[in-house]
Amino acid sequence: MAAETMEPAGPAPAEGGAVAGCAADGALAGRGATQGAGEALRRWVRRVPDHPVPGVTFLDITPLLGHGPAFRQAVDALAAAVAGLEFDRILAIEARGFLLGAPLAVQLGKGFVPARKPGKLPLTVVRQAYELEYGQAAIEVHRDAIAPGDRVLIVDDVLATGGTSAAAAALVERLGGRVAGFAYLIEIAALDGRRRLGDRPVRVVLRA
Repeated sequence: MAAETMEPAGPAPAEGGAVAGCAADGALAGRGATQGAGEALRRWVRRVPDHPVPGVTFLDITPLLGHGPAFRQAVDALAAAVAGLEFDRILAIEARGFLLGAPLAVQLGKGFVPARKPGKLPLTVVRQAYELEYGQAAIEVHRDAIAPGDRVLIVDDVLATGGTSAAAAALVERLGGRVAGFAYLIEIAALDGRRRLGDRPVRVVLRA
């Protein structure tokens, strides 16, 4: 498998459902969907203190995934949140982004592009590296997954520092695509991940 690589531009703390300094319990609030949808989904997001390391609170969406009506409502809420954005396909970030991005793509009739960790895709890929607080990570997409001019919505479960999403956006643009926006189930507002995403549209269902 061949890979075209791009070195990271600068450091970013760890991204994903594990966040330091997360808001207190009960602080999830609706945004990007109806208030009723936000309130209904909030109870299905579980906070796990001191995971994966002491001082970090992990936002666990497995209760939501395990409850059929809540899972469907989450996908419906994301679909409502991105209404009005024009895009051709959805790029979702491994791994939890797949759980929301794939059903959203099916519901909206859009193509789906998986952004995977290195070594997971079988053909020629384009790789984007980015800095974490304690090291470096990278994501890859197939070289032919995005055509020049494609409008791409980037989807993940949580917007934390924005580092992974910024790397995904760089991949889209390197392949000649255009980032139509970003969509998340949850945003950790205190980490200000939006600053790394430029002036592109950001759609969020819940805020922590």
